[in-house]
Amino acid sequence: MSFKSSPFWLAALLGTLWVSSTYAEESMLTLPSGAKVGVEVVEALAFDNTQSRYSDILLHPTTANGTTDALPEYCLLVANAQLNGDRIRITTQDATCIETHDAESAIYSGSFSASAYAEDGQYGIPCGNGDCTLAPGQSFVLTLDESIQIAAQDNPSAEINATRRQANGEGVANPIPGERPDPDQSIENPAPTEQPN
Repeated sequence: MSFKSSPFWLAALLGTLWVSSTYAEESMLTLPSGAKVGVEVVEALAFDNTQSRYSDILLHPTTANGTTDALPEYCLLVANAQLNGDRIRITTQDATCIETHDAESAIYSGSFSASAYAEDGQYGIPCGNGDCTLAPGQSFVLTLDESIQIAAQDNPSAEINATRRQANGEGVANPIPGERPDPDQSIENPAPTEQPN
């Protein structure tokens, strides 16, 4: 099984969007303790006696039954998964998300503590008919162990683009002036005209 590293997928996430401008420098990504969000794995995982644990697996948002909140569409969560009896226990560590509003975006990256619970309310995802696997498209619910408040990060791409817009006369900080008459060529001081021979 080809299992790509977390940095690879995080770079891929940031590459999906060319963030065009800053979005509310004081903005926060917030979720209350106990919030339930739907996720799925990025790559398929198979658990057995020889492979009972995976570290730094990646999850991303999806629709699921029993959720109370939703993560931004462009989001990756880093987690650990452990086979325990006939259940797969998943705990998350960090999240990196991009939230978009029209042409504006914000990047959030920080601690994200949550655990996977089954529909019966028990900790861990039950294995089906002895087949302990997780695959993309198999949604489940994460319950936050504590509230999160992740501040938007500085956005170098946004700063670069803002500078470009100003240089092109699209920003208010450095607009390109329109054509104006030369002060020395006003009505009181018209430009000299060439006399006919």
